[in-house]
Amino acid sequence: MDLRKLTDDVSVSPQITAADVPHIAGAGFRSIMCNRPDGEEPGQPELCDIETAAQQEGLAFTCVPIVSGGVGQDDLNAFDKALHDLPKPILAYCRTGTRCTMIWAITQVGRLDSDEIIGCADKAGYDVRAVVDQMQR
Repeated sequence: MDLRKLTDDVSVSPQITAADVPHIAGAGFRSIMCNRPDGEEPGQPELCDIETAAQQEGLAFTCVPIVSGGVGQDDLNAFDKALHDLPKPILAYCRTGTRCTMIWAITQVGRLDSDEIIGCADKAGYDVRAVVDQMQR
């Protein structure tokens, strides 16, 4: 499992499995957000299995499925609402963690300084410079 902290409230991860959920709960997370459509690729863990495991561990769970490369305003709004509503800290996951990080960065433009957004993502191993620069224009 590869948990990468963006802020005290939000971390991201590549795809998780139901077997990872007890470890996620043990790491102190209170919520899990899936940003991957179910069935995006063959062999992908079933969303319902991860949700059930989260519920068994007492974690809040939500899915904001975002098609890679096809982010719309409704996706951004749903992601932002989940960040606001879910108990923190939150673990958001997708296939590699990049999608979650990019969406997080977009939703933080105007709230956090652009250097802070870029720095948080960079420490987690993701480069969001281009998306933050684009959003600033």
